[in-house]
Amino acid sequence: MVKKTTRTFTDIRRKQIVEASKEIISNEGLLKLSVKNIAKRVGISDSTIFRHFKNKQEILMEIVSNVEDELIISLKKIAMQRTPAVDRLHEYLCFHVKYLIKNKGITLLFFTEASYQNDEPMKKKLDEIYNQIKHGFCKIILDGIAEENWDSGISTENLAKLYMGIPLVLNIELTLNPNKFPEKDFCSKMLSLLQAIMKPAGAS
Repeated sequence: MVKKTTRTFTDIRRKQIVEASKEIISNEGLLKLSVKNIAKRVGISDSTIFRHFKNKQEILMEIVSNVEDELIISLKKIAMQRTPAVDRLHEYLCFHVKYLIKNKGITLLFFTEASYQNDEPMKKKLDEIYNQIKHGFCKIILDGIAEENWDSGISTENLAKLYMGIPLVLNIELTLNPNKFPEKDFCSKMLSLLQAIMKPAGAS
C-alpha cells in the first residue's frame, strides 16, 4: 500500500511539472522555460524537479508524449468511426481546433523549437505526430470520396497539407486576439472552406 501511495504521488508531481511547463511555454515562450521557473510555478525546489526528470529536454519529450495521448489517439478514433465521412470531418476538425485552443497552439511552438535547435529526437517524434494527423485526415477524405460526397480527382496529399496549415493560422489568431477568438466560427469557416474545395464538379 505504501508503494502505491508513493507511486501515485510521483505521478501527480510529474503531471504538475509538465502542466507548469506547458503554461510557461504558452504564456511566456520556450526561452523562459527553465528548471528554476518550473520549480517556482509548481512551488517546489529545483532539486525536486531532478528527482522526476533528468533534464529540461526530458520534460519537453514528456509534453510531446502527452500530445500523442490527448490529441492523436482521439483523432485516430474519430477517423476510424463508421459514421458518414462528412460528420467525421466536422468532428475531426473541431476536436483538433479545441485541443489547440486549450493548449494555446503549443504543438506549433514545439515544431519551431525542434527546427531551431536541430533536436533530432524531438523532430522525429513531431514528424510522427504530423504524419498521424495527416493520415487520419486523408482516411476521412478517401471515405468521403468513396461515398461520392467529394470530388474523386482531389489530391488528398495536397489537401492534407492545406489542412495542416490550419494550426498555423489558428496560432496567429490566438496570438493577435487571445481573448476574442471565435472558436465555433473558426471551425465552421475552415470546414466550409474544405467542403468547397472538395465539391464535385457540377455540384450545386
